[in-house]
Amino acid sequence: MKIAFIGLGNMGAPMARNLAAAGHKVTGFDTAAPAPEGVTMAPSAADAAAGAEVVFTMLPNGQILRTVADELVPAMAAGAVLCDCSTVDVQSAREVAAQAEAAGLGALDAPVSGGVGGAAAGTLTFMVGGSDAAFATVRPLFEIMGQKAVHCGGPGAGQAAKICNNMILGVTMIATCEAFALADKLGLDRQRMFDVVSTSSGYSWSMNAYCPAPGVGPQSPADNGYKPGFAAELMLKDLRLSQQAAEGADADTPMGRLAADLYARFVEEEDGRGRDFSAMLPRFEGRGRS
Repeated sequence: MKIAFIGLGNMGAPMARNLAAAGHKVTGFDTAAPAPEGVTMAPSAADAAAGAEVVFTMLPNGQILRTVADELVPAMAAGAVLCDCSTVDVQSAREVAAQAEAAGLGALDAPVSGGVGGAAAGTLTFMVGGSDAAFATVRPLFEIMGQKAVHCGGPGAGQAAKICNNMILGVTMIATCEAFALADKLGLDRQRMFDVVSTSSGYSWSMNAYCPAPGVGPQSPADNGYKPGFAAELMLKDLRLSQQAAEGADADTPMGRLAADLYARFVEEEDGRGRDFSAMLPRFEGRGRS
């Protein structure tokens, strides 16, 4: 396929590189990032998109997505698919999809899970919203960049799935870190706690696959000084998106709201910026009951 990829940062660059390595012709554009291996750079997003069968975007937020879509949609060939892999608010995803479809294009919102490591390894999970036809067109490309693509429903459904998933992740990571800090103060060995919880009703991805305690469980950022696999500021972004969505849908999410407040304090007032989101554990270790 002839593919365009707009946004070649930490996530977009390895994704575009994997598409090129699989034999697709990939033209890219980014305002600052260099060309990934195998990708030909264009002077503008519109130039990259011209003649492409699929245009991917990986951008920081919904406002930038809307601005870029205004440039891309008029430049794209009829019948092409605009596939946004950013994590943005549901409303922006739906509005960009409507704009694309009105111009005779296919549209997908396809945020990802798996982080920079998953992007490099081609093991991402895609949560996809949009039409069956657009999903069928892009699915072979999802299979190159990831290990799983779930078609969640119509426009915005991919973003909704990502937001709900990461709200759960933020809440469970906080609970896991709190539990380890409490175990320490009760004199319970961390390894023994892990052995119990990881095979009992406290089982969770945060505990079993991404344990925040160094030296316990499988390798995780905790074993590398909390160097980010998934940065705390990105978790804060996703939790804020969950609360924006909850407000718009009139949904009661008290745990999600509290998690957003805690990560805001951690990132904006403490030392969380630039650290993995599991670095909540050393935060709780140093605190008493308030």
